[in-house]
Amino acid sequence: MSVIVKEVEKNSPADKAGIKSGDTLISLNGEQIVDVLDYRFYQNNSFIIAEIIDNKGEQRSIKIEKDEYSELGLIFDTYLMDEKHFCKNKCIFCFIDQLPRGLRKSLYFKDDDSRLSFLFGNYITLTNLTDHEINRIIKMHISPINISVHTTNPSLRVKMMRNENAGNVLEIIDRFNEADIKINCQLVLCPGFNDGDELLSTLKDLTSKKNVECIAAVPVGLTKFRDKLTPLSPFNEQTAGAVLDIIDRIGDECIEKWGERRVYGSDEFYLLSKREIPNAEYYGDFLQLENGVGLWSLLKSESNDALLDLKDNFDVDSNPRKVSIATGVAAYPLIKQIADKCMALDNTLCCNVYPIKNDFFGEKITVAGLVTATDIINQLKDKELGEELLIPSVMLRSEGDMFLDSITLEELSSTLNVKITPVDNDGYALCDAIFGITI
Repeated sequence: MSVIVKEVEKNSPADKAGIKSGDTLISLNGEQIVDVLDYRFYQNNSFIIAEIIDNKGEQRSIKIEKDEYSELGLIFDTYLMDEKHFCKNKCIFCFIDQLPRGLRKSLYFKDDDSRLSFLFGNYITLTNLTDHEINRIIKMHISPINISVHTTNPSLRVKMMRNENAGNVLEIIDRFNEADIKINCQLVLCPGFNDGDELLSTLKDLTSKKNVECIAAVPVGLTKFRDKLTPLSPFNEQTAGAVLDIIDRIGDECIEKWGERRVYGSDEFYLLSKREIPNAEYYGDFLQLENGVGLWSLLKSESNDALLDLKDNFDVDSNPRKVSIATGVAAYPLIKQIADKCMALDNTLCCNVYPIKNDFFGEKITVAGLVTATDIINQLKDKELGEELLIPSVMLRSEGDMFLDSITLEELSSTLNVKITPVDNDGYALCDAIFGITI
């Protein structure tokens, strides 16, 4: 295997050594370069011999000296240096299988790529990993690694993921654990499948491993587009509460054994069970925010601190301001609470908060990250929005410009005739946005 160099950064170590755009990189210090993991790992040395094939087709060895861990300076066609690895599972709970037709093509791609776990924190199932890739992760000590486990029961995991390779997850986790690689785990729970006693068994298996540092349990997301898919039921107040009972029990045991909780339920489980969400201290270092674990508490804590800071430095002569916020149904109570506190601090401020019911995917979907522009338009077109509409930035794709239904931020702003500002999930940023404070 080899990769073609697209560009060479000017004045970089590679540029000074004479590597050119169009050259083919074969190896660094004798180690074959197949993809981004190889490149990023083997470029860290201070002395490198790069084996290349130049534009004339001649193979050459180039000596490069640089600071240890500094960038070599090569740029490739893609950040992975090859194609993404496609998920080979057919999970009964897969959200992508529940998407309607007609969305942009990229939304239907299922990735299961260990390199994305290393680069961006994506979760992988381990079912696509070869023994070579497992050994490479151990050799390079890629840590932490994020794993979608769901269950440690081999036969149940095969049944739920519809992949005959799914049953050896615990064996691979054991290998990573023994190599002192930190592991974060995700469990998508489906009532009647991997909750109850199965959940208890899974948590006992995982929490027995020293290097499994955090486990997040999230409820299955069910859209209205589940025709011909495995019948699944949503969690209710009783079943969600039962999950939290198990999580609390195992979490308490982890505190006794490891000195930290390690096991957490997503905010959605607390909302479904109508239980109070724990305070920020409960969540430790907030290792599972991307799974919706502790988002509520962190936002609440940050906004309270932000309002205390603003109270001490508040301009009582500020101009009247009218603003609105669109959010998901699940987050609405907290966002409304924060908006009310802001208005209590400034009686010239008016902030309307609108919960957007998810008609696009179905009312069982309540998180802000799956709200579409279509639903925002339909539900806010006749509302008083004021001078600015704030939305959670998670409603947009990573580029920050487009909703799931491919309507752009600019198009939404034009349709509703209001300035729209995406706001990160940060209590300070939210309070600043509500008051119109810019830094």
